[in-house]
Amino acid sequence: MPPASNADRTADVVVIGGGPGGSTTATMLARKGWQVVLLEREHFPRDHIGESLLPASIPVLEELGVLPAVQEAGFLRKWGATMVWGTDPTPWSWHFRETNQQYPHSYQVWRPLFDQILLQNSRTHGVDVREGHQVVEVLFEAQRACGVRYSANGMMGTVRARFVVDASGQGALLGHRLQLRRWDDFFQNLAVYAYFTGAQRLPAPDDTNIFIESYPHGWFWHIPLHTGWTSTGAVVDSQIGQEGIRRAGPLGFLMEQVAQAPRTAAMLRQATLASGPSVIRDWSYISDEVVGEGYILVGDAACFVDPLFSSGVHLALMAGVLGAAYITSVLKDPSMQAAAGRVYKEMYYKEYEHFRAMAQLFYSSNRTVESYFWEARRLLGVEEQLSPRHAFIRAVAGQPPRGYERVVLDHGHAPEPFVDSVREVETERATRRAQFLTLARAHPDLTQTPLYHACPRLAAGVAVQRQPVIAAGEFVWGDVLTTSGYPEGVPCSPLVAQMVARIDGQTPVAALLATMVQPYAEAQRAQIVTHVLTALQILYVDGTIAALTGV
Repeated sequence: MPPASNADRTADVVVIGGGPGGSTTATMLARKGWQVVLLEREHFPRDHIGESLLPASIPVLEELGVLPAVQEAGFLRKWGATMVWGTDPTPWSWHFRETNQQYPHSYQVWRPLFDQILLQNSRTHGVDVREGHQVVEVLFEAQRACGVRYSANGMMGTVRARFVVDASGQGALLGHRLQLRRWDDFFQNLAVYAYFTGAQRLPAPDDTNIFIESYPHGWFWHIPLHTGWTSTGAVVDSQIGQEGIRRAGPLGFLMEQVAQAPRTAAMLRQATLASGPSVIRDWSYISDEVVGEGYILVGDAACFVDPLFSSGVHLALMAGVLGAAYITSVLKDPSMQAAAGRVYKEMYYKEYEHFRAMAQLFYSSNRTVESYFWEARRLLGVEEQLSPRHAFIRAVAGQPPRGYERVVLDHGHAPEPFVDSVREVETERATRRAQFLTLARAHPDLTQTPLYHACPRLAAGVAVQRQPVIAAGEFVWGDVLTTSGYPEGVPCSPLVAQMVARIDGQTPVAALLATMVQPYAEAQRAQIVTHVLTALQILYVDGTIAALTGV
């Protein structure tokens, strides 16, 4: 065994891996004043796939303080996605601005540079970043993680820490050791990708969109980059892909697939191979546990979902923010460990399940293609999984279908039970919205409206519970509203919590308002009334308030 390193040290937290999940966790922890050591086996910049970001990641980049550097890097702005998918062979597009006015674009990033920006940001915030340090073992004492052992420059060393963050990517150091990983039978895919120069882009204004084309054996991505390169990859069935690669080699197999995707082939007709091809296994998976005694899993070390919606970086960034909040909370108040750990897992996996359900819906909606790839992904029970009303809520995060969800209904061939669920929810919500507005607008004086005398009644299973919520970079005790659609709970304001607690099916809105404005000064009462009525409308439209009786 190589001799021990003299660089052994202690820290509050040691982070394994310097990708987006690891660097985000480290930066957020350092900003809370913790001593953080980050060990990354590679020297950055290093190659990595996953160039297409989502607008949901922009607020995290702002919070980290790296958005100016990302903007200055010259990455192409991504305004949406263009697809050949479903019933229409003609490409169709959707744009982020349709559903996100605040962040109408994201970026097509060159991951070696993007990841380096995030890692350097960790250094700037005081993280002890060590590149070329490969963690070989997580150390445990009395079944609690207490540090890591690593190899660097032929030497072995250790970092003792109060907390270990496994952000080691799909290698999942702790996941393998503790046998936490559970594979997803639905997404058993393989990706073969390469970078090309001289590739054609989509026509303006979609020229910087990600382009996705389904074809008989799977689907292609086509992502333009600011370097002049284009990332192009085929996602195929894992077994068929492995057989094809053994037969034709990675490049031969990739070009065989390109030849079967007419629009991708046209875009690459004048292109030249610049790098690759590479092969990655895109099997989706989830970990049974993501927190334990002295450790937490973030990013691909915890879960990986099919890349159809470019969700990998977003999930890693989000997990980094949530993971840092969890660690801070536990280090400051160990009594929060169980409750905060449960909330971390619920919040993280709720986002994961949203992307997974949407990918399932898209796969099952591409019904005009008859091949092993698409049939296999329809015969694994996806239609049954998507048929209940709960599946609709899970797939679209409880909101009316828009963005991804709306276009798949317009252009795909979704399972009929799912379409029926969409129509049912849309019709029900439109009806309830109209009913509420009728009750509230019947007279300019609120006290003369039917709503003023109506008695709200909650739906079954609705309750306000105390559980950890995120505030200022850590978990604190707060109020959450639990419903049948959101059994894990949604954080709510103290005002909403008070209102829900007072709804008993017998107390009219007039009495609710009188009770709730009583603690406030006269000048504030009109604003409180407005807030309460707005909350009543939202809760009535989404079914949390089942009925308004007595009118």
